[in-house]
Amino acid sequence: MTPHDEDADTASAPASLLVVTGMSGGGKSVALNTFEDLGFYCVDNLPAELLPEFVRSAGHPGRVEQKLAVGIDMRNRGDLARVPEWLSAVGAMGLEPKLVFFDAADATLLRRYAETRRRHPLTHLGLALADAIALERQALKPLRALADVVVDTSTLNVHQLRRRVITELGLSMDSSLSLLFESFAYRRGVPADADFVFDARGLPNPHWDARLKPLSGRDAEVREYLQAQPLVGEYTAQVTAFLDAWLPRMQSDSTRSYVTVAFGCTGGRHRSVYLAETLAEHARARGWTEVATFHRELD
Repeated sequence: MTPHDEDADTASAPASLLVVTGMSGGGKSVALNTFEDLGFYCVDNLPAELLPEFVRSAGHPGRVEQKLAVGIDMRNRGDLARVPEWLSAVGAMGLEPKLVFFDAADATLLRRYAETRRRHPLTHLGLALADAIALERQALKPLRALADVVVDTSTLNVHQLRRRVITELGLSMDSSLSLLFESFAYRRGVPADADFVFDARGLPNPHWDARLKPLSGRDAEVREYLQAQPLVGEYTAQVTAFLDAWLPRMQSDSTRSYVTVAFGCTGGRHRSVYLAETLAEHARARGWTEVATFHRELD
C-alpha cells in the first residue's frame, strides 16, 4: 500500500464522537485532557445546539480529526433537554455518539470545591454550594439516564480516573508508568498523593513583576522570564537529572502504575506551573507516553 493509499484510508475512516457531561467537579476536565492525549480533537463547553455542525465540520472526510470529544454541561447556554435530539442528528450522519457521564457523591463534590475554591456554575443564582449541586444534579438527571457510560469518580485520584476512563471506553493505552506533574501553593498544603515534592520558593518570582503578576507559568512571557534566570536553569537541570535516573527504576516496580511529581511555590501560579509543564515536556521527549499535568491552583 502506498502512502497515498494510507492517507485515503485515514481520510475515509468514520469519525468517532464522545460527548462528555456530568456534575461540575466530577472529573470532566481530566477526562477531556486524557482524550486529547490519546489523539482526540477536543472542545469543551460547546453550545449543545452546535453539536451536529461541529461534527459535520471537524469530521469532514477531508480533515484529519477523526476522533472527536465534546464537553457539554451546566455552563452550556443551550437547552440541555434537546441533547437527545442533537445526538440523533449526529447519528443520522453515520456516527454512533457515546455519551459519558461523570458523577461523584455530594460530599466529594463539596470537598473538591472547598479545596480548589472555584465557583460552582450555579452559585451566580445566589445559591449555597450544596443547593447549587442539588439543582445541577436534578437538571442533569435526564442526561445521566441517557448515558452510555456512567463513571463515579468519588474515590478516584487523577491517575486512577485517567485509567478508568481509558478502560471503561476500551481505548488503547500504553502499559508503562503514568506520570503526573502537579503544581501547588505551599500556603494551601502539599498534595497528599505526591511521590516527589520539589520546593521552588527559592527561585526568582515573576509575581513581583507587575507585567507578569496576572499571568501564569503557562504563558510565554513568564516562561521566557524564568528561562532567562540562571538559578532556574540550574534547578531545572538538577531535578531533571534526578527524575531521569529514578523514574525508570520506579517503572520496573511491577506494583506501581503511576507517580506524581509535585512542584510547590508561594502562590502556585508561576514558578511551580512552569516547572511542572517543563518537566512534563521533557518526559514526553524522553519517550514517556502517559504524561499529564495538573495545576491545583489554576485547574
